[in-house]
Amino acid sequence: MPFNDIYGINAFGDSVMRDRLPKAIYKELKSVQSGECELTNACAEVVANAMKDWAIEKGCTHYTHWFQPMTGLTAEKHDSFISPTADGLAIVEFSGKELIQGEPDASSFPSGGLRATFEARGYTAWDVTSPAFITEEGNCKTLVIPTAFVGYHGEALDKKTPLLRSMQALSAQAIRVLRALGNMSSKRVISTVGPEQEYFLVDREVFNARQDLKFTGRTLFGSLPPKGQELEDHYFGKIPERVSAFMTDVNAELWKIGIPSKTQHNEVAPNQFELAPIYGFSNVATDHNQMVMQTLKRVAKKHNLECLLHEKPFRGVNGSGKHNNWSMGTDDGINLLNPGSTPCENLSFLVFVAAVIKAVDTYAPLLRLAAANAGNDHRLGANEAPPAIISIFLGDQLQDIFESIALGKPLSQGAGGRLELGVNTLPKLPQDLTDRNRTSPFAFTGNKFEFRMCPSSDSISGPNFVMNTIVAEVLGDIASMLEKAKDLNAAVHELISDVWKKHSKIIFNGNGYTEDWVKEAEKRGLPNLRTSVEAWPHFASDESVRIFTKHKIFTKEEIHARLDIVLEKYSKQINIEASCAFEMASREILPACTDYAVELAGQIAILEESGMKASSLKKKLSDIAQLVEEASTLAAELEVVRLAAHDVSGAEEQAKFFRDKVFAKAEALRQPIDKLEKLMPKDYWPMPTYEDLLFTM
Repeated sequence: MPFNDIYGINAFGDSVMRDRLPKAIYKELKSVQSGECELTNACAEVVANAMKDWAIEKGCTHYTHWFQPMTGLTAEKHDSFISPTADGLAIVEFSGKELIQGEPDASSFPSGGLRATFEARGYTAWDVTSPAFITEEGNCKTLVIPTAFVGYHGEALDKKTPLLRSMQALSAQAIRVLRALGNMSSKRVISTVGPEQEYFLVDREVFNARQDLKFTGRTLFGSLPPKGQELEDHYFGKIPERVSAFMTDVNAELWKIGIPSKTQHNEVAPNQFELAPIYGFSNVATDHNQMVMQTLKRVAKKHNLECLLHEKPFRGVNGSGKHNNWSMGTDDGINLLNPGSTPCENLSFLVFVAAVIKAVDTYAPLLRLAAANAGNDHRLGANEAPPAIISIFLGDQLQDIFESIALGKPLSQGAGGRLELGVNTLPKLPQDLTDRNRTSPFAFTGNKFEFRMCPSSDSISGPNFVMNTIVAEVLGDIASMLEKAKDLNAAVHELISDVWKKHSKIIFNGNGYTEDWVKEAEKRGLPNLRTSVEAWPHFASDESVRIFTKHKIFTKEEIHARLDIVLEKYSKQINIEASCAFEMASREILPACTDYAVELAGQIAILEESGMKASSLKKKLSDIAQLVEEASTLAAELEVVRLAAHDVSGAEEQAKFFRDKVFAKAEALRQPIDKLEKLMPKDYWPMPTYEDLLFTM
């Protein structure tokens, strides 16, 4: 089917609403979406009826309020449009109340103590700004309504509610700054995001033969094959035919529901790929990214593939991240981070970039913890991703502008030049304001900031509600200063100068992968929170509580609840990994190695009886026996320490125990087992190897 015929056909987007809703209702709904008024019951009834008719015409029998609990996944409860009548028949109904509010059971979702297990009531609330859509799975078509999820007393139990709150807070403070700068026309500022999604594909039959991949999403054991990614031949290489067919189906599924999937390519590691959409409003982009992850995994199965979203499924090759391209724009089309042709004269641009610099430096631990999870601990700083140190890349030209203002030097216009390529038949290319720095965790890339630390498997809600909130806090202070200014130009000059003098230590345009930068960052006083367990407690610091409660993103109780949730999830993940490692070692790998050692011993005996030397085989047998003994001891110790971890009280203390004791022991167990793999014949090794996993497309 042609692209134009499928794009958005399963999305209840603006064009569908304009066609199906009365003009007055459509206008009212648009006002609700822009935050100008609240949704009325009368409007909801009309929208619900139009949405129902559209969905039924498309073949839907059920609808669901789709939400994002603190599991990191999505959740849904399906209800049919059918209501029985007194005469034994049925009618099709869908009311405004059913559209606006749902009531899924909230008792079994993580709440961090906000809800007792016996307190089951929870509510889903329609997010009017995120279009409803239809999912197709086999013969089943379902109307999906994006919603927020809250408890009985209004406490946030999901990923979306704080994001929506932060978008509102950012808009309020940004508009104050714009008014102080003389902009009287813009009514709202919206944060926008374009999340790039990295992932691996492996053959499903091979995947199913690995217990660790099935239960943990990553390989707990495995040694590198003779060739990995060192030739850089996979990056941007020709997409394999099997993968291209998969991508074609993924794009079709995404386009149908209005997700603007734009870019796809081979990534650095073998069997690693990337998908990137066009940017959208932060909450809509977050919804879309959740559907991207679901679609990648669902479509992969149809192609007898498995999609791996873990941040580090294979040791020794690049892991996967999610690049979060963040910006701010007004309702009348102004990108506040667009430098224009003369950035040194663009007061609005300079003020908003200064706000970001101050926010990122002041609240670096919050930004770091927003990108924290157990999987990302394997990836950050591993010479493939930004280090755990937060820094900003501005580029030489933009940095020169800020330094010139701060130091009182003459300003250049800062316009981009044109690249001379030395070949007459090639065009002269316009040069961007900045280069790209792929080693920077937070890089200015022309009209947005790219936060490159985000984990590939998680929702982008966390990084974005943190970014929105910390920038809103700084913009509030800037607005208060500019509102009192008698000379606007002088006030902006003073602001930029002050920000640069106090916060330029966060600016780093060099190679973030080097050990020299780690040492330099320490000299600058930049925090280096290497693990998630180090980072997360900063969420409950006094300053964190102050800004999140001030801007009504969270209550203090919600903050502490979320901290407990992520710490508990970390402990559970490490526990599963350790349990799986123990089982694989004791029930699969070590018995196979022992069987081979017995056979090898028999071969040695036969050779020696024949008068032949077998010194090399004896050495191999000795090495195997020694490694089996070492691994057996470590496996037993791992199980002991894993069980002991359950007796540790307190979420933070238990997470630290799992990190320092359980995870460390599992990593120690991996060493002899990976060595054993290299000594064993391939037909004796009880599971697919990295060669099977990474080179089967």
